[in-house]
Amino acid sequence: MFTGIIEEIGVLEAVLPAQGGARLRLRAQIVMADLKEGDSVSVSGVCLTAVELRRDGFSADVSPETIKRSTLGGLTPGSFVNLERALTPSTRIGGHVVQGHVDGVGEIEAIEQVSGEYWWLTVRAGDELDRYLVEKGSVAVDGISLTIAEVEDGRFSVAVIPHTIAQTTLKHYRAGSRVNIETDVLAKYVEKLLRASASEGGRLTVDRLREMGW
Repeated sequence: MFTGIIEEIGVLEAVLPAQGGARLRLRAQIVMADLKEGDSVSVSGVCLTAVELRRDGFSADVSPETIKRSTLGGLTPGSFVNLERALTPSTRIGGHVVQGHVDGVGEIEAIEQVSGEYWWLTVRAGDELDRYLVEKGSVAVDGISLTIAEVEDGRFSVAVIPHTIAQTTLKHYRAGSRVNIETDVLAKYVEKLLRASASEGGRLTVDRLREMGW
């Protein structure tokens, strides 16, 4: 589990084919401080397992399913990626709950500087994810925790502060860039509860939520 607060920008050194998937060789510094073999690392929003640890980086295997659902299969040597280590019990949760389980790939429609170092980012997420996106809700874009400012017709926009631009790969995005999208897991649970309640011919109430364990 992650927070969406990026620790550093890593660099992809190599992509090695491996039994239908791929092994990514990544260069990093900050996340290597206490990283152990088998630890989870968010790589541009995708939860991967660190292997082959080195002083200046690590490798991670990417399954065919992950290649299909994310942008990782399209990365090439020299690509920049957002890196975040998994939460520890003492970590401050500065963003929101990010699982690293990508829901789909979105496309940058626009990224515009609006005032000083503040930017406005618009992403087309697609109709299949639109129902999980709400104004002032949370979304992870390439693993970055962002707050939605506007939602309309399968796209959403966010206001990006200078720190986020400086510390993440956002600075490298252009219109047409493909990004990994993970919607808020709470929205998915609420949707399932509502569907279940509707199929039973009832309505969702506080008592019903308690019966379901909430």
